[in-house]
Amino acid sequence: MTTTVEPAEFTIVHFDAGRIAALSDELADAVGLDGVDIRIEVDETALLGHTDLASIDPILIRTESGALEDPKKLRHFSEVHATDVLGRHLLRARDRRDADFGDPPADEELSLPHRVAWEVHTVGRLAQKGYPAQRQRWLYSFRNRHGFTDDADQAFETLWSSERLTWAQISTLSDETATKNPGRLDRKPS
Repeated sequence: MTTTVEPAEFTIVHFDAGRIAALSDELADAVGLDGVDIRIEVDETALLGHTDLASIDPILIRTESGALEDPKKLRHFSEVHATDVLGRHLLRARDRRDADFGDPPADEELSLPHRVAWEVHTVGRLAQKGYPAQRQRWLYSFRNRHGFTDDADQAFETLWSSERLTWAQISTLSDETATKNPGRLDRKPS
Protein backbone atom coordinates (compact mmCIF):
# COMPACT_ATOMS: atom_id res chain seq x y z
CA MET A 1 0.00 0.00 0.00
CA THR A 2 1.20 3.44 -0.82
CA THR A 3 -0.23 6.85 -0.16
CA THR A 4 0.50 9.74 -2.47
CA VAL A 5 -0.14 13.28 -1.25
CA GLU A 6 -0.65 16.27 -3.51
CA PRO A 7 0.91 18.72 -3.37
CA ALA A 8 4.18 17.02 -2.55
CA GLU A 9 5.37 20.29 -1.03
CA PHE A 10 3.13 22.80 0.70
CA THR A 11 3.69 26.53 0.31
CA ILE A 12 0.70 28.14 2.05
CA VAL A 13 0.18 25.85 5.05
CA HIS A 14 2.84 24.28 7.23
CA PHE A 15 2.09 20.65 6.37
CA ASP A 16 4.46 17.81 5.59
CA ALA A 17 3.26 15.56 2.75
CA GLY A 18 5.45 12.72 4.04
CA ARG A 19 3.83 12.87 7.48
CA ILE A 20 0.32 12.88 5.97
CA ALA A 21 1.24 9.86 3.79
CA ALA A 22 2.72 7.99 6.75
CA LEU A 23 -0.38 8.67 8.86
CA SER A 24 -2.62 7.50 6.02
CA ASP A 25 -0.59 4.30 5.61
CA GLU A 26 -0.79 3.64 9.36
CA LEU A 27 -4.56 4.18 9.39
CA ALA A 28 -5.09 2.07 6.27
CA ASP A 29 -3.19 -0.77 7.89
CA ALA A 30 -5.16 -0.40 11.13
CA VAL A 31 -8.54 -0.53 9.37
CA GLY A 32 -7.63 -3.46 7.11
CA LEU A 33 -6.96 -1.79 3.77
CA ASP A 34 -3.97 -3.87 2.73
CA GLY A 35 -2.32 -3.37 -0.66
CA VAL A 36 -4.54 -0.46 -1.68
CA ASP A 37 -3.24 2.67 -3.37
CA ILE A 38 -4.42 5.87 -1.73
CA ARG A 39 -4.23 9.39 -3.07
CA ILE A 40 -4.86 12.44 -0.88
CA GLU A 41 -5.36 15.80 -2.58
CA VAL A 42 -5.11 18.76 -0.22
CA ASP A 43 -6.31 22.13 -1.45
CA GLU A 44 -4.12 24.44 0.59
CA THR A 45 -5.74 27.51 -0.98
CA ALA A 46 -9.10 26.66 0.63
CA LEU A 47 -8.73 27.08 4.36
CA LEU A 48 -12.16 25.67 5.13
CA GLY A 49 -12.78 22.07 6.19
CA HIS A 50 -14.68 20.34 3.37
CA THR A 51 -13.58 16.76 2.71
CA ASP A 52 -14.72 14.19 0.18
CA LEU A 53 -14.17 10.50 -0.51
CA ALA A 54 -14.07 10.98 -4.28
CA SER A 55 -13.22 7.40 -5.28
CA ILE A 56 -12.84 3.98 -3.67
CA ASP A 57 -10.90 2.24 -6.45
CA PRO A 58 -8.31 3.64 -6.19
CA ILE A 59 -9.04 5.49 -2.98
CA LEU A 60 -9.06 9.24 -3.51
CA ILE A 61 -9.61 11.64 -0.61
CA ARG A 62 -9.97 15.33 -1.40
CA THR A 63 -9.75 17.80 1.45
CA GLU A 64 -9.41 21.47 2.10
CA SER A 65 -6.44 22.24 4.32
CA GLY A 66 -8.64 23.57 7.11
CA ALA A 67 -9.84 20.03 7.85
CA LEU A 68 -6.29 18.99 8.71
CA GLU A 69 -5.14 22.05 10.61
CA ASP A 70 -4.79 22.86 14.28
CA PRO A 71 -7.57 25.35 15.17
CA LYS A 72 -5.35 26.86 17.85
CA LYS A 73 -2.40 27.29 15.50
CA LEU A 74 -3.77 28.19 12.10
CA ARG A 75 -2.05 26.83 8.97
CA HIS A 76 -0.26 24.18 11.06
CA PHE A 77 -0.95 20.47 10.80
CA SER A 78 -3.04 18.69 13.43
CA GLU A 79 -2.41 14.99 13.72
CA VAL A 80 -5.64 14.57 15.70
CA HIS A 81 -7.80 16.26 13.03
CA ALA A 82 -6.01 14.44 10.22
CA THR A 83 -6.51 11.11 11.99
CA ASP A 84 -10.22 11.84 12.31
CA VAL A 85 -10.70 12.92 8.68
CA LEU A 86 -8.49 10.30 7.03
CA GLY A 87 -9.61 7.51 9.35
CA ARG A 88 -13.31 8.15 8.68
CA HIS A 89 -12.79 8.24 4.91
CA LEU A 90 -10.60 5.14 4.90
CA LEU A 91 -13.13 3.18 6.96
CA ARG A 92 -15.96 4.29 4.68
CA ALA A 93 -13.86 3.26 1.66
CA ARG A 94 -13.24 -0.12 3.28
CA ASP A 95 -16.97 -0.50 3.95
CA ARG A 96 -17.87 0.42 0.36
CA ARG A 97 -15.28 -2.02 -1.05
CA ASP A 98 -16.65 -4.91 1.07
CA ALA A 99 -19.55 -6.79 -0.56
CA ASP A 100 -20.60 -8.09 2.88
CA PHE A 101 -21.17 -4.52 4.08
CA GLY A 102 -23.93 -3.94 1.54
CA ASP A 103 -24.60 -1.24 -1.00
CA PRO A 104 -25.09 2.20 0.53
CA PRO A 105 -26.22 5.07 -1.72
CA ALA A 106 -23.64 7.42 -3.19
CA ASP A 107 -22.48 10.04 -0.70
CA GLU A 108 -24.49 12.82 -2.34
CA GLU A 109 -27.64 10.68 -2.04
CA LEU A 110 -27.25 9.79 1.65
CA SER A 111 -29.80 11.38 3.97
CA LEU A 112 -28.30 13.40 6.81
CA PRO A 113 -29.46 10.90 9.46
CA HIS A 114 -27.88 8.02 7.53
CA ARG A 115 -24.65 9.95 6.95
CA VAL A 116 -24.36 10.84 10.63
CA ALA A 117 -25.14 7.27 11.74
CA TRP A 118 -22.42 5.91 9.45
CA GLU A 119 -19.94 8.55 10.63
CA VAL A 120 -20.68 7.65 14.27
CA HIS A 121 -19.97 4.01 13.44
CA THR A 122 -16.66 4.87 11.72
CA VAL A 123 -15.43 7.14 14.51
CA GLY A 124 -16.47 4.58 17.11
CA ARG A 125 -14.39 1.93 15.33
CA LEU A 126 -11.40 4.30 15.26
CA ALA A 127 -11.83 4.87 19.00
CA GLN A 128 -11.87 1.10 19.57
CA LYS A 129 -8.47 0.96 17.85
CA GLY A 130 -7.10 3.55 20.28
CA TYR A 131 -7.31 6.65 18.08
CA PRO A 132 -8.57 9.91 19.58
CA ALA A 133 -12.29 10.53 19.13
CA GLN A 134 -14.62 13.32 20.17
CA ARG A 135 -17.41 11.16 21.52
CA GLN A 136 -19.50 14.05 22.86
CA ARG A 137 -19.30 15.90 19.54
CA TRP A 138 -20.61 12.86 17.69
CA LEU A 139 -23.29 12.16 20.30
CA TYR A 140 -24.59 15.72 19.89
CA SER A 141 -24.53 15.42 16.10
CA PHE A 142 -26.37 12.10 16.29
CA ARG A 143 -28.98 13.53 18.66
CA ASN A 144 -29.58 16.47 16.30
CA ARG A 145 -30.51 14.04 13.53
CA HIS A 146 -32.22 11.33 15.59
CA GLY A 147 -33.66 13.10 18.64
CA PHE A 148 -32.60 13.90 22.19
CA THR A 149 -34.11 10.76 23.70
CA ASP A 150 -33.11 7.56 25.43
CA ASP A 151 -33.87 5.67 22.19
CA ALA A 152 -31.44 7.87 20.27
CA ASP A 153 -28.77 7.46 22.95
CA GLN A 154 -29.17 3.68 22.86
CA ALA A 155 -28.87 3.67 19.05
CA PHE A 156 -25.76 5.85 19.34
CA GLU A 157 -24.19 3.37 21.78
CA THR A 158 -24.87 0.50 19.39
CA LEU A 159 -23.27 2.36 16.49
CA TRP A 160 -20.33 3.62 18.57
CA SER A 161 -19.44 0.35 20.27
CA SER A 162 -20.15 -2.22 17.55
CA GLU A 163 -17.10 -3.70 15.89
CA ARG A 164 -18.67 -4.12 12.46
CA LEU A 165 -22.20 -3.38 11.28
CA THR A 166 -23.60 -3.74 7.77
CA TRP A 167 -25.19 -0.91 5.82
CA ALA A 168 -28.61 -2.51 6.37
CA GLN A 169 -28.05 -2.52 10.14
CA ILE A 170 -26.82 1.09 10.19
CA SER A 171 -29.64 2.45 8.01
CA THR A 172 -32.33 0.44 9.82
CA LEU A 173 -31.10 1.61 13.22
CA SER A 174 -31.07 5.20 11.95
CA ASP A 175 -34.54 4.94 10.38
CA GLU A 176 -36.14 3.29 13.40
CA THR A 177 -34.66 5.87 15.77
CA ALA A 178 -35.57 8.83 13.57
CA THR A 179 -39.13 7.56 13.16
CA LYS A 180 -39.60 7.49 16.94
CA ASN A 181 -38.31 11.07 17.23
CA PRO A 182 -40.07 13.38 14.77
CA GLY A 183 -38.48 16.55 16.25
CA ARG A 184 -35.01 15.78 14.91
CA LEU A 185 -33.11 18.03 12.48
CA ASP A 186 -32.78 16.00 9.29
CA ARG A 187 -32.96 18.75 6.71
CA LYS A 188 -30.27 19.02 4.09
CA PRO A 189 -28.07 22.08 4.60
CA SER A 190 -28.87 25.01 2.33
